[in-house]
Amino acid sequence: MPDTTSLTSPEVRDALAAGRPVVALESTIIAHGLPRPRNLAVAEELEELVRSGGAVPATVAVLDGRPHVGLVKDQLERVAQDESVRKLGHRDLAPAIAAGASGATTVSATAFLAAQAGIRVFATGGLGGVHRGWTETQDESADLALLARTRITIVCAGVKSILDVPATLQRLETLGVSILGYGTERFPGFYLTSSGEPVGWTVRTPEEVAAVMRAQDALGGPESALIVANPVPEAEQLDPALHDRVLAEALTECRERGIGGQAVTPFLLDQLMRGTGGASLEANLAAVRGNVRLAARIAVARTAAR
Repeated sequence: MPDTTSLTSPEVRDALAAGRPVVALESTIIAHGLPRPRNLAVAEELEELVRSGGAVPATVAVLDGRPHVGLVKDQLERVAQDESVRKLGHRDLAPAIAAGASGATTVSATAFLAAQAGIRVFATGGLGGVHRGWTETQDESADLALLARTRITIVCAGVKSILDVPATLQRLETLGVSILGYGTERFPGFYLTSSGEPVGWTVRTPEEVAAVMRAQDALGGPESALIVANPVPEAEQLDPALHDRVLAEALTECRERGIGGQAVTPFLLDQLMRGTGGASLEANLAAVRGNVRLAARIAVARTAAR
């Protein structure tokens, strides 16, 4: 029988035992979201941003059938350099463990493993959500249902703008997942500072986020997540007119070529990167950096309050 116990790195294990702040990081951006060798440099940069913010980074991945929460240097390099590393959502974890496979974890898999290890704060770029044309395809990211039953605070720049943002927000409301706009009354648009959609609650400091986390714990009830929607700075966002034009063209091409299912998201993201001359990638990275910095501050504020 395979051992499904998550392995924590010495640094993460010591931090959790001592009650010090820890921030979980996903690994799909390393293995599948960035070109080599830049992916490794970004992975190291994000971990350093967590440390400089006073917390301990815990990058999550599955290696040779064992979940790892926190990677040491050679493991991080392996995820960045090994082209055979798969992409694992929550539903893929059991098959990957049974097969002894290696994979980078998406939002759903990272949130699940991090929460199991006792980590309460997780930073990522953008969430998955309800896909455009949902009424015909019923296509929805596994992120949403997993967050509805996982007690973790996830700092993100909204959901990927290629998705149906209003439908995603409605779905999160139905699932009972709370959303806080960080310094904004508008839900972020991933590459864009604003999606145009309102958020019901706005917070302006890490301490306010930590207070919501404490209230969430005190209330009990469903073990749902808390989403902290942190917009990319306006100066670093993708030009909105360029974004809208390229996305519209990509959606048209997607329909004309009959691209569907799991192929839609990577196709649209690739078209956005090509059509914007790489500017979408830079906006994505700007958002991730901001989310990681904020997540570290939230983790520190929560620890200080305890």
